[in-house]
Amino acid sequence: MKKAGIISGIVIVIIVSTFFLVTRPVDHTPFYETEYFRTALEDIGQLNRTTQTVYDSVQAGFARVSLTPELNCPVDVSSEGKFKQVPLAGYGKRNGKYASGVHDSIFVKAIALKIGTKRLVMVGADMLILPPHLTDSITNILESKGINRDEVFYSATHTHSGIGAWGPGYLGEEFAGKYNANIQKWIVDQFAKAVVSSLKELKPASIGSGMFKAGHFIRNRLVDSLGITNPDFDYLLITQTNGNKAVIGSFSAHSTTLGAQNMLISGDYPGYWQRKMENSVDVALFMAGSMGSQAPLSEGKDFEQPKYLGEALADSLTSFLPATRMDNKIHFKAVSLKFALPEFRMRISKNRNLIPAVGNKLMPEPLNPYIQVVRLEKTVWISVPADFSGEYAVQIKNSLMAKGYNCNISGYNGSYLGYILPGRYFYLDNYESQIMGWFGPNMGEYTVDIIRQLSEIVMQ
Repeated sequence: MKKAGIISGIVIVIIVSTFFLVTRPVDHTPFYETEYFRTALEDIGQLNRTTQTVYDSVQAGFARVSLTPELNCPVDVSSEGKFKQVPLAGYGKRNGKYASGVHDSIFVKAIALKIGTKRLVMVGADMLILPPHLTDSITNILESKGINRDEVFYSATHTHSGIGAWGPGYLGEEFAGKYNANIQKWIVDQFAKAVVSSLKELKPASIGSGMFKAGHFIRNRLVDSLGITNPDFDYLLITQTNGNKAVIGSFSAHSTTLGAQNMLISGDYPGYWQRKMENSVDVALFMAGSMGSQAPLSEGKDFEQPKYLGEALADSLTSFLPATRMDNKIHFKAVSLKFALPEFRMRISKNRNLIPAVGNKLMPEPLNPYIQVVRLEKTVWISVPADFSGEYAVQIKNSLMAKGYNCNISGYNGSYLGYILPGRYFYLDNYESQIMGWFGPNMGEYTVDIIRQLSEIVMQ
């Protein structure tokens, strides 16, 4: 018994020692005292000195490219979008299962704008996110064609029933199924094709923007009535002089009307919104809004739920479009900041993080994250690489509204930093705040401050 007790004691000491070797305490250093903040300030100063406002005529081009794979093929043929099996991305509960079929087609869409000599391509895809390595591969192709990373604003619809297999690493495969390089190559090629095609279709155009309230379709899933929601549906309307039209819509309710039990590829409610809108416009592109903590409210069962929500939002938008003010000449200014980050800190308990070397074994540290802000006349569109808090979004929107600007914040712009939430939620025992809060309790305030400074630049 004595020997067994000694062995047990040694095992406990080893376990405890290992725990303290591979973890460290949560860091509460204020962001304004950190090196990463000083780096960000230097980069913002450079942007402020070198970025100019343009006032010129508008050109626009639209493109739509399929992201719907052909399933159950004998072999993978990435050039044709044919694959033996394709997992769905979005729910760890699926355990990497493969899609059983296609319920509705999914796409990557691009709307290119050119104001004077300045270009911007807004890209939306029926995917869960745009993971970093995938975006970097797209960037390499586009840069070889003269299209810079800072000219492209990415987003995803955040459907939890889109194609997976793009996530190397333990956590990537937990949420997107077994990695398949053939599927990744096909996705990359389809994105590049959409961006290039939209720029080839540039024609004289006019642009307008607006928003309407849709708060009855959204709830705060983190703290229920103790929190707030971002109820705004924001949109951009683009009309070429030949009569062709495109619309970009953004809403902050998570694309989770379809649960983990669904095994069919689908765009969820953004897919229904896009299809309904394309009865009256040529291209409808959905960019996920500030979806952190924001859940959908809908009606019906199974696919009745995404249909009800998506088509209701489309009907509401259709009624607002005729009154939208359109301009064929606008003020334009855009900035892209490669985002200096705190240390990557995946949390293993309430008060301790894994050291980066260990965390990177579970999921590679996000690389090349950008915060991007563009001014289109009196609209400011902000693009972030995360599930960004709907509560923070309302705060930012109200701040810019006081200065005479409409504002929208879209997420999943080509890297992924997890959930960015108010620091007061950091210690909640919750998936969003604990499992997906990777950069410490001050990440939210830091991000909001950076967004504030970049917004000031484009409004000058």
